[in-house]
Amino acid sequence: MLKLYQFERTWGIPNLSPFCCKIETYLRMAEIDYQIVPVLPLGAPKGKLPYIEDSGRSIGDSRFIITYLKSSYKDLDKALNNAELAISVAMQRLLEEHLFWAALYSRWQYTDENWQINKQAIFGGLPPVIKDIVAHRTRRKIQRQIYGHGTGRHQTDEIFALGKQDIDALSATLDNKKYFLGDQPTTLDASAFGLLINIIGCPIESPLKEYGLAKKNLIDYADRIKHEFYPNL
Repeated sequence: MLKLYQFERTWGIPNLSPFCCKIETYLRMAEIDYQIVPVLPLGAPKGKLPYIEDSGRSIGDSRFIITYLKSSYKDLDKALNNAELAISVAMQRLLEEHLFWAALYSRWQYTDENWQINKQAIFGGLPPVIKDIVAHRTRRKIQRQIYGHGTGRHQTDEIFALGKQDIDALSATLDNKKYFLGDQPTTLDASAFGLLINIIGCPIESPLKEYGLAKKNLIDYADRIKHEFYPNL
């Protein structure tokens, strides 16, 4: 059986990582059997989660995992035309290469309260002394990544202003549809749900979360996917 390596469940959502949540949501939407293996990213392929093991192969990075799942199991995008596929790629880039960084900033840099919640969720299972050392080093590493990406070079209000623009784009694109590209779930929905639930459905407080919670269609969308594909939660 396919094994999905990801963080422990917490906060009443599928996963605190948008990318882990993306892969598990795709697996559920595509009705692919899998087994969860809770881990930290130490020793993971490419040094991050999620990754999968299947048929003797180990695959890291959610984009390459999705490519593998499409070719080896089920392609949720099979019915999309070229224009819809282009929209899917563009929106996933907005989610994963732009909005994601504002959400990451919220957890690792915005307030100490958020950092403590994040720290406990990720590193709480480690022995106290080791937990503090690993958490501190990881936080510094993530903050350097946020700065290197460019997001960390902006003022806080500028970061959230950019994130709010992304939220507006998502809300307008979804409109009153069941899923982003029609009546059936696609890869874009797995990606969108993974990030949205990690903005509006977790205990990390920020202007980005407040803004997302003002978009009724996004709230209904996240609730609908959670109830349909994660009834156990």
